[in-house]
Amino acid sequence: MKNLLSIALIFSLVSNLHGQKKMKPIAKADSPNSVYVYESAANDPTNTRIYTLKNGLKVYLSVNKQQPRIFSFIAVKAGSKNDPSNATGLAHYLEHMVFKGTDQLGTKNFDKEYPLILQIEALYELNRNTKDEAQRKKIYRQIDSISGIAAKFAIANEYDKAIASIGGQSSNAYTSTEQTVYIADVPNNQLENWLALEAERFRNPILRIFHTELEAVYEEKNKSLDSDNNKLIEGINARLFKKHNYGQQTTIGTIDHLKNPSMKEINAYYRRYYVPNNMCIALSGDLDYDKTIRAVDKAFGNFVPKRVESYTYEPEAPINTPEQLDVYGPDAESLAMGFRFSGNKTPDADKALMVSQILSNGVAGLFDINIAQAQKAIDPGVYFDAMNDYSILYVYGSNKEGQKLEDVRDLLLNEIENIKKGNFDDWLIPAIINNLKLEKMRAIQGNDGRADEMIKSFLSNSSWADNVARFERLSKITKQDIIAFANAQFNNNYIIAYKHLGEDKHVQKVIKPEITPVEVNREDQSPFLKKIVNYKPKPIAPKFIDFAKDISKIELQDGMRLLYTENKVNQLFDLYYVFDMGKNNDKLLPIAIQYLNFLGTESLSAAELKKELYKLACTFNVFVDNEKTYVTLSGLNDNMDKAMVLFENLLQQCKPDQLAMQNLVNDIIKERADAKLDKNKILQTAMTNYAKYGPMNPFTYILSEQELRSLSADACTDKIKSLLSFKHSILYYGPRKSDLVKQTLMQLHKVPATLNELPSKAPFVMQNTGSKVYFVNYDMTQAEILRIAKGTKYRIADDAVIELYNNYFGGGMASVIFQELRESRALAYSTYSIYNKGSDSTQPYYLLSYIGSQADKLKEAMEGLNDLVLNMPKSPLTFNASKDGVIEDYRTTRVNGVDVLFEYYKAQKFGHLVNNKIFNFNKFKTIGMAEVSAFQSKVIKSLPATFLVVGKRENVDFKILEKYGKVEELKLEDVFGY
Repeated sequence: MKNLLSIALIFSLVSNLHGQKKMKPIAKADSPNSVYVYESAANDPTNTRIYTLKNGLKVYLSVNKQQPRIFSFIAVKAGSKNDPSNATGLAHYLEHMVFKGTDQLGTKNFDKEYPLILQIEALYELNRNTKDEAQRKKIYRQIDSISGIAAKFAIANEYDKAIASIGGQSSNAYTSTEQTVYIADVPNNQLENWLALEAERFRNPILRIFHTELEAVYEEKNKSLDSDNNKLIEGINARLFKKHNYGQQTTIGTIDHLKNPSMKEINAYYRRYYVPNNMCIALSGDLDYDKTIRAVDKAFGNFVPKRVESYTYEPEAPINTPEQLDVYGPDAESLAMGFRFSGNKTPDADKALMVSQILSNGVAGLFDINIAQAQKAIDPGVYFDAMNDYSILYVYGSNKEGQKLEDVRDLLLNEIENIKKGNFDDWLIPAIINNLKLEKMRAIQGNDGRADEMIKSFLSNSSWADNVARFERLSKITKQDIIAFANAQFNNNYIIAYKHLGEDKHVQKVIKPEITPVEVNREDQSPFLKKIVNYKPKPIAPKFIDFAKDISKIELQDGMRLLYTENKVNQLFDLYYVFDMGKNNDKLLPIAIQYLNFLGTESLSAAELKKELYKLACTFNVFVDNEKTYVTLSGLNDNMDKAMVLFENLLQQCKPDQLAMQNLVNDIIKERADAKLDKNKILQTAMTNYAKYGPMNPFTYILSEQELRSLSADACTDKIKSLLSFKHSILYYGPRKSDLVKQTLMQLHKVPATLNELPSKAPFVMQNTGSKVYFVNYDMTQAEILRIAKGTKYRIADDAVIELYNNYFGGGMASVIFQELRESRALAYSTYSIYNKGSDSTQPYYLLSYIGSQADKLKEAMEGLNDLVLNMPKSPLTFNASKDGVIEDYRTTRVNGVDVLFEYYKAQKFGHLVNNKIFNFNKFKTIGMAEVSAFQSKVIKSLPATFLVVGKRENVDFKILEKYGKVEELKLEDVFGY
């Protein structure tokens, strides 16, 4: 499950049956007999209603009919802050276990299973209180033995199978400091079925298959120990909060507590906090208010409320002088500072939020203009976290080549001093309010954004009216208020953490216990699951994008076409210029596009231009990948013309700046060096390209350092100015009618009468995979493995069977690979396997199979991954649930907004004259386990594979690697090309 370790979210206070706010009566003419009352707020664009059931359960509902689905958050006001001090990590581990089922779900014989679970629970308590290591090993062998017997009565991943079978998406959860949240997105015709499933799993979670899941948490802990950023944030928090659990406890918990888990404590935590008056259900989508609240009440109304004690704490002492810590590790150098404020229900929280936006809003903040735009440091930024007891404002940045971290610190602090002196423009505060409104407008277009607003309100104990009135409240904050607040609150009262390159002398890891893989039962179904999968509501008719009707295709001139669809939801627009050329066509192009961010025109400097766009609540972005260039402009429709004039002038009249060019080159060289310190970049990008193409590949096809240093500003501005002379497509999604969009483009989008053909691509040669193992040394606790196999050429006829294969075998928590490698064998926290198509019909498929595991599990991890790919287990029940989920997904997912245009644009790359989803949907009906098994046997099994491994050399047994092919240890220079 997802874990938001980086920063704490929102504090849990008491919410009990007797303390509920009085609701106002429902005011709905077509339901005069309704017994339900709700809260609402005037001028709420989401029309959210907040109900409180008799047992205290809060229910937030919002109608959004863009697709026949409902997005849900089920939130508990309890997180790692509420963990017992002797059992940290408990809230997070319980989150994992809520997916394991109950006495009715996930078991084929609970009467026989439960006594064994009680024995395991008792043994864990005994183990926890035993100090003698030899005796502890003996106890753990008993736990392992009894767990194997108990697992024979368990049915693996029944909750995940149930969610998949009803067409559920996004099934996940996360735990943070003050909350635990469970996520799902389901078809609206499955609402009652889904509610029954959720009510069941929260009714009585059973801690089955406990010790293998604990191993997954160990791996999650090891991943966090490999993250220098986690060390930075946890170090700051520990010093900001020397008494409060914001700093004294972490979400995953200590290694000692993970090694000494208590099922007894976890069950007690569940009974203490997982009660209806401490929970909420937030639903947004195509729903009926009255029917939905009745259905929620039917499913959850019998849950029994209980008084929940609030978290109490001793106030923190003031910070009077800066406190420093130094963090070491293999990642690039950086720094972060933390300032502590009062909680989110105080006026200080609003002012601190505004300070964070004045410092950095991504466009026109003091950090953005005075540091990033001025190229004085790399990636300066701010993160503000308003929690209930306290809030934290983090500021951070990275150093340029030859720059000290202390110099970056001084730059950041100097901009804070500018706020204290009032050295920021008067227009900035109202512009920030407008852009925050724009940001929220975009967020609430989607059901997930609406539901997220709901749980934030619940978890912060705020009324919905306060949430809706947030911008009105912020708009009353004046410049003088900000200046006074900054002078009072920003002094030498911060914690600063420096991230240095170097070996961490205090590195820890969770030692692998001896675990016998448990039996995964895929063929049985509990009676409860049968009820779920056999419930067949009236099916929802699919609705696919009609390429002929849903998209207007308007020829503007030869080589330039407008793809148009209307925004009928709000007054926002998105405008894209898309060029079918990228870095593979021209190595200079990405440098020039990056340079554009630092350029202005004769009339406006780069900083002035960005400020003017920010005032208009519009933003531009330019991006180049290997094969495409995207030039985008978005924002408020009323300001589109003004923004286009500014943006088009920049593209056509950008003014060379040699100093900016030199600074950019230095930063690119530094960023390249930093990339070699990033293990994800090493494995997922550099090594993957090396395996596909060899040393000469799209990733290494870049300008050399010598070529970079010889670049002139004129060469780059000439490249930018020539961009609009090439053939390109224009994509528009917004509220304007197509004829007006055409008129605007013909007037403001100035291009030559004859557009140039696109330059040819570099001729990369794909290598055959197989019988090779590439290894790169990296200082880390885990070892990460990527199995890569070159596949067949693209065929439209294969799309449907490949989608079913991917979903069944390698995608999501209900997949075979997840069940086997994580649930059964306890080898990983993260694992997947996907047969991916390329960027167009000329590219072959690649099978990418991944596992991240402790280095001492390398043998089992590689064997397990390879064996599963070659010998896919066959489970008709699991396959049918997976297939049902894919079909429901097709029935109920609607492509909206600008994605309509991109679906058509991408379909053209594969030669689809009509929407291929129509073909797939009809073909799914004829594909069964036999067809998918035949595809795996005929295609997947025959693909020779190359293995990529990243890990610490001294922890890796190379004899294990040699079993999979000739081992070649690559240097970073080999895979990065520099």
